[in-house]
Amino acid sequence: MIFISSVLILQYEIVSGLVNMSTTAESPVHSSSSDDFAAILETELDSNTSGTSPDSHVSFALEDVELERTKRQRVYETEEADVRDSVALEYKVCPPHPGFIRQMCIRCGQLEDAEASVPFDYIHKDLKLGTEEVARLRNADIKNLLSRQKLYLILDLDHTLLNSTRLADISPQEEAYVSETYLKHQSDASRGDTAMLFRLDRMHMMTKLRPYVHTFLREASTMFEMYIYTMAERPYALEMANMLDPKGVYFPSKVISQADCTQKHQKGLDVVLGLESAVVILDDTEMVWQKHKENLILMERYHFFASSCHQYGFNNKSLTELMRDESESEGALATILNVLKRVHAKFFDPGLEDYADRDVREVLKAIRKDILKGCKIMFSRVHPTRCPADTQPLWKMAENLGAACSTEIDSSVTHLVTVDLGTEKSRWAVQQKKFVVSPGWLEAANYLWQRQPEERFPVTSKNSKGKGEASSNNLPAADQ
Repeated sequence: MIFISSVLILQYEIVSGLVNMSTTAESPVHSSSSDDFAAILETELDSNTSGTSPDSHVSFALEDVELERTKRQRVYETEEADVRDSVALEYKVCPPHPGFIRQMCIRCGQLEDAEASVPFDYIHKDLKLGTEEVARLRNADIKNLLSRQKLYLILDLDHTLLNSTRLADISPQEEAYVSETYLKHQSDASRGDTAMLFRLDRMHMMTKLRPYVHTFLREASTMFEMYIYTMAERPYALEMANMLDPKGVYFPSKVISQADCTQKHQKGLDVVLGLESAVVILDDTEMVWQKHKENLILMERYHFFASSCHQYGFNNKSLTELMRDESESEGALATILNVLKRVHAKFFDPGLEDYADRDVREVLKAIRKDILKGCKIMFSRVHPTRCPADTQPLWKMAENLGAACSTEIDSSVTHLVTVDLGTEKSRWAVQQKKFVVSPGWLEAANYLWQRQPEERFPVTSKNSKGKGEASSNNLPAADQ
């Protein structure tokens, strides 16, 4: 126990030293706290996979510990008493424990107790960090990050950066299309950097990367420290990360998978070594981020394979069935990259106060509020019966985009969102030359972060006669 504790103490001091170095602006160390942990712990703990025996590994570590302690003792003996006291304060006694590796405290070697800690297995197997240590690392890392004018970016995998399907679910038509369009033209030499479609026979899967993803990652990496965060299992997550980042440039020790989540069916920033005020999230599923919706940029889902549409119960054809793909220059990733550039520029505006006092959530909110600023929207036949209109998703979406919403017919209304041209509201809007658009107009503005041309979202259906809609104060519930 004493031997192992000594090794853990040295590891903790080395890691602490690296993190402290990375917070200095002039320091050449630009890796994040998770990178520092992974590099040190891999070296110090994975003795079973090296050619050195466990005994010799411990022996070497003990020699280093003794040498370090001897040097430190000599320094203490030559300094003034008050200096000794201040130095001693730096080496706090547990508890609280900074963290645990294999259920042993990193600093004192005691077995794990009931003290609150968060698992960080994605950094190193069996690593847990105490809440105080997580806060310390976050504060250290954010200073380093902001000094380099960077933020954190959390990236979902499936339907955000790529689309995967089982080989058994691919139809002969899809197989023919992807083989002719992608596989036939991908040489083995180009697969690492430019390949867009991968057949993974050992996993019985095929994966298609989203158009523009390589450019997106390259440019986003200049503005953000990036993590992958997926609800998929770790082997799959690591395989996808390798496709996206074959050289390990973007996501070293920053791939978070389902097993790392601390709450069932939810993703959380408690396992990310970054302050929430500096985190931007890209994900196609809002409900898994219940605690962090203000950090989220909701992505339009990428449905390349037919099975992907079937998974969500969509009747629309997939991209393979349409025999085409998203546009490189005008697709979802190219659009969102421009949004990220605006977020980054606004956050690091040199005319504002100190970076440390800024909050990226406020930046996102401000940019989003400008999208439909000046619009006043009324709805017809798009909300469920007997539900308050202001609690409905489309209403909330419009308000988040900066629009004002109303249930009353008046001259200040600029848009009517409906699926039915036969309602009283629809006839009034047409007569008054207001914009009459389908719900897709709102959804497109929400995904693309810019107001869309109204003519691209016409309403052609005329299913009702407007019965009961003569007065705006006597509207049927379904028309609110």
